Amino acid sequence: MSSTTTLSQHLAAFADNTRIAGPPADVVESVRKRVLDTLGICIAATPLATSRSVRRWAQDAGGVAQATAVGVPASLPARAAAFVNGVLAHSLDYDDTHLPSVLHPSASVIPAALAVGEATGASGADVTAAIAVGLEVCVRIGMAGFDPARGNSTFFEYGQHATSICGTLGAAMTAAMLLNMDRDQMVDTLGVAASMASGIIEANRTGGTVKRIHCGWAAQSAISAAELVRYGLTGPPTVLEGRFGFFQAWLHGSQVNLHSVTEGLGESWSVPDIFFKPYPANHFTHAAIDAGSQLRRRGVRPDDIAHIELHVPAAVLRTIGAPIDVKRAPATGYMAQFSGPYAIVAGLLGGGGLGVGLDDFTDDLARDPARRRLMALVDVVADDRCSGLFPYQFPAIAMVRLHDGARITEEVLTTRGGAERPLTFDELSTKFTDNASRMIPAAHAQALQSMCSRLFELDSVAG
Repeated sequence: MSSTTTLSQHLAAFADNTRIAGPPADVVESVRKRVLDTLGICIAATPLATSRSVRRWAQDAGGVAQATAVGVPASLPARAAAFVNGVLAHSLDYDDTHLPSVLHPSASVIPAALAVGEATGASGADVTAAIAVGLEVCVRIGMAGFDPARGNSTFFEYGQHATSICGTLGAAMTAAMLLNMDRDQMVDTLGVAASMASGIIEANRTGGTVKRIHCGWAAQSAISAAELVRYGLTGPPTVLEGRFGFFQAWLHGSQVNLHSVTEGLGESWSVPDIFFKPYPANHFTHAAIDAGSQLRRRGVRPDDIAHIELHVPAAVLRTIGAPIDVKRAPATGYMAQFSGPYAIVAGLLGGGGLGVGLDDFTDDLARDPARRRLMALVDVVADDRCSGLFPYQFPAIAMVRLHDGARITEEVLTTRGGAERPLTFDELSTKFTDNASRMIPAAHAQALQSMCSRLFELDSVAG
């Protein structure tokens, strides 16, 4: 490509080439697992009040029947189905995470892919390729906002939810591929979708359920952008790197790593390295859960504990440790998912799933007096050693003082579900079964799991 090729044109060429040649085998395998994982999460999220709200909203919106949303008996327009399923995919904070961009790619990309794939009668191979490209584009645009000097995402520093902002563009490329767009149309789709990207994460700090809709909004916006281009709308080819483009608007003129968008594109894939989540909580809390579990395995009893000092990366403190009074007394199970004190207590007490499961994040447990008594003993502090590992890992160190004066330290320096501590296929199946069996018969869950395992070979994804 020439030096005048824009970033959007690079990405469009990558998508077009992948559509023709297909993604590598390890990427195909990764996508298969991520579709299974995401659908299990969607099914488990259907009883939530927010899930009921968005289903009603989508049904009231009406439209031509094209695709199916989990939990909605009638068919919906593809963009509405993608909105519902995207909300469900992200609502339990159980969806996968890429490091160090610190975003959740699958919750926007996969709902968009399945909705458009169903509407167009796409094959499993076509959908797999579109998901792979969407995930890769999402991650690479997110990495452009990663600041190595700061050790954090610049999106995050400005209070922006990179998951939905970058997810809109990744899912837009997915939708464009499945709508059989040429390269120029893909460029236009990115140009239009960039004006639809959004997401503010203040709810992580002080409450509110609005964050749950972010991935649904991204998936819906992605499909809307692609559909609008089919109707003749166009976008700027320099929408990413331009003077008034995406990176300037979101990153406020900060240093942007444009090479991350195109370097090794099509040769070196990020998709297999995206972390799966073993626990249904904000990923920053997972090491605290593991530390609590290790304390339990050592025989430490709740009544033995006088004080816990939970050491975390400085950039994590504001999400899971501040305001500390709120984090020590989460009002709801949802707020508990963003609480460092609750996480270590949940691990200490033990639970379901892969150690701590969905049943361990209820409103009743968040307000349980015994848990709150333990949470009151937890301080969350910034730690230089943890900060040095962040955001390539989300580590935690628990320093515990017992009533008898003994002191115990538990270090969790790598994140479970990543390359250094991967989840096995059996563990992912356990997670899926635990999620899906809450809402559908075991036979249906098994059939869905079988279809996901054969995703690449399916003639149609409609099933």
